[in-house]
Amino acid sequence: MTLIKESTLGDRLRQDFPILQQQIHDKPLIYFDNAASSQKPLAVLKVLQNYYQQDNANVHRGAHTLSGRATDAYEAARDKVAKFVNAAAREEIVFTRNATEAINLVAYSWSLSNFNPGDEIILSVMEHHSNIVPWQLIAEKTGAVIKYVQLTDTEEFDLEQYKSLLSNKTKLVSVVHVSNTLGCINPVTEIVELAHQYNAKVLIDACQSVPHMPIDVREIDCDWLVASGHKMCAPTGIGFLYGKKDLLLEMPPFMGGGEMIDEVFLEGSTYGELPHKFEAGTPAIGEAIALGAAVDYLSNIGMAKIHAYEEELTGYLYQKLAAIPQLKIYGPPATADGKGRAALVAFNVEGIHGSDLATLLDREGVAIRSGHHCTQPLHRIFGASGSARASLYFYNTRAEIDAFVVALQETIDFFTTMMS
Repeated sequence: MTLIKESTLGDRLRQDFPILQQQIHDKPLIYFDNAASSQKPLAVLKVLQNYYQQDNANVHRGAHTLSGRATDAYEAARDKVAKFVNAAAREEIVFTRNATEAINLVAYSWSLSNFNPGDEIILSVMEHHSNIVPWQLIAEKTGAVIKYVQLTDTEEFDLEQYKSLLSNKTKLVSVVHVSNTLGCINPVTEIVELAHQYNAKVLIDACQSVPHMPIDVREIDCDWLVASGHKMCAPTGIGFLYGKKDLLLEMPPFMGGGEMIDEVFLEGSTYGELPHKFEAGTPAIGEAIALGAAVDYLSNIGMAKIHAYEEELTGYLYQKLAAIPQLKIYGPPATADGKGRAALVAFNVEGIHGSDLATLLDREGVAIRSGHHCTQPLHRIFGASGSARASLYFYNTRAEIDAFVVALQETIDFFTTMMS
């Protein structure tokens, strides 16, 4: 693979992110918490500010100029997201507050209308809580049964065991594309193809893949896909659901209120067309417009280029961390060129709590995540209450990885001395 020089992405593009120019505890900020939330480029911040300064008005139905401009920008953002994931139609993109709301939309709209007692839902043990808890609630309401795909010896999605779980009782498969703890990249196209052989529907949690690699929903052939804007350079409070048009058409509304109606009578109501019947109430207008700007920003860089650069960083980070003997790294190994996993590494050090590691690393200006990462069932399998996690994005560099590894080793040595 031809390596991409840092100056073309990491060093150059980090200048677009004002927050990265600061110091923390008199040390340059090294932001390695991107799996939780990414930073926002100036281009996105300016678009958000411009909306509130120049175009702030409610969308749809307004006859005045500001409402028209806001509506145009809001709907243009939908077009941008549709193109970004290669949806067949703009109506297949529904704006939500986040991926969690998008999953709940499918759970309470489609599942409540389609599940019967004994129907089976297949999840995996690596799922984020937002892709477990809604299905547990639905199972309680409908009598459906949840089954879980386990891990292989290399701590990846066990495709063979998944095949054994599929049956004519399978109604839904809902799995993550990239694990936010293991870093494994699941074979979603094959997962979907196998499920469709049993006429099961498939939802893909793409929160950790949409920001980092090219995604084509038609190639994957998933029935639904969800993502959160705040992990892909957009503000918080905005995400989206992709759904195949025929499915969205047959699904009843998730929430009722303004915006999602056609006509309201005292005796009953009729609902708006796609996608508006799923967007009840005043939406996050500025945030959606800023999501469109984030899509523009990522598209201008090129998702293939981002993915290739992150593979290089991933290989470098993994090899550096694997060389620290005290570390237990979760998930599959990465090759030197970064193949085999996404740009994050969760780990533990025996005898040292992840929160203690993160606290001392913060004193060195390094921001990492500690805790269970909303994957408590997975951590229980590992016999751990949580872990530390370093996660990268395209504005990170090898120099930052070097500084992080030095700070981490010094932190481990400090605790080791204290305990001896």
